[in-house]
Amino acid sequence: MALKLTVNYVYRLPRAGAVVRIATSSAMAHRVPKVVEVARWLAARDIPAVRLLPGVPAPVSAGGALATVWADAGPGAPPAPTAAELGAALRRLHAVTPPRPQLPRWDPLDDVRRRMSDAEALPAADRAFLEELAGRVAEGLRTVRYRLPPVVIHGDAHLGNLIRRPDGQVVLCDFDSVSIGPAEWDLVPVAVGTIRFGYPAARHAQLAAAYGLDVTRWDGWPVLRAVRELKLVTSVLPILASSPTAAAQFRVRLDSLRSGDPTVRWRPYS
Repeated sequence: MALKLTVNYVYRLPRAGAVVRIATSSAMAHRVPKVVEVARWLAARDIPAVRLLPGVPAPVSAGGALATVWADAGPGAPPAPTAAELGAALRRLHAVTPPRPQLPRWDPLDDVRRRMSDAEALPAADRAFLEELAGRVAEGLRTVRYRLPPVVIHGDAHLGNLIRRPDGQVVLCDFDSVSIGPAEWDLVPVAVGTIRFGYPAARHAQLAAAYGLDVTRWDGWPVLRAVRELKLVTSVLPILASSPTAAAQFRVRLDSLRSGDPTVRWRPYS
């Protein structure tokens, strides 16, 4: 059963009680071994998160692709996880002493550059615009002064990466972007989702209240918003030629950045 077919292919195997996640971009495959180490570290500290399936090699290599196999946390029990629960999960994660050896330092534009290098059918004019925009965003990042100390961050902390198990516990998933970085970054995805995807404003308010910080009231917010939006635009570059649906939404997002219109609503890639 296919759960997601974008940059990563994710399949549920009900009879095995497993979920398989396949890295489809060669430019991003370097993250898979780190994901395995993060999963083991989280399990050792009993942090609520999805677990690797016992007895299966991690990662699995086959046909030139890398995959990870996870114990199925279930299709998502009701009620859906809330932003308040996400805030609580992030507070717990951010409070954990970082592992040894150290996680990589947060570099939010690394995956942007890698995906541009692995892009399918990206017109020259679009590539030039994205390269110039990435340069401007990098300059902006150098001016940011963070209020909170660096911690272990999830790196892609939106509600889609929180699952409620049948026993009611919510667990984090998707460790591709886990790193040592500014705690503020983990509060940005929900805020941007409210603006760009039209998600209820109450989500951001709940997250801010549960975590204790409204990232949109901080002077570094405009820069981190620009980073998040650039990442959301470029995340499907490796599959542009093979996914017409993703390519169409990529064009909507790219055109809104090119025109400088911050009000254009986006839709999920899948």
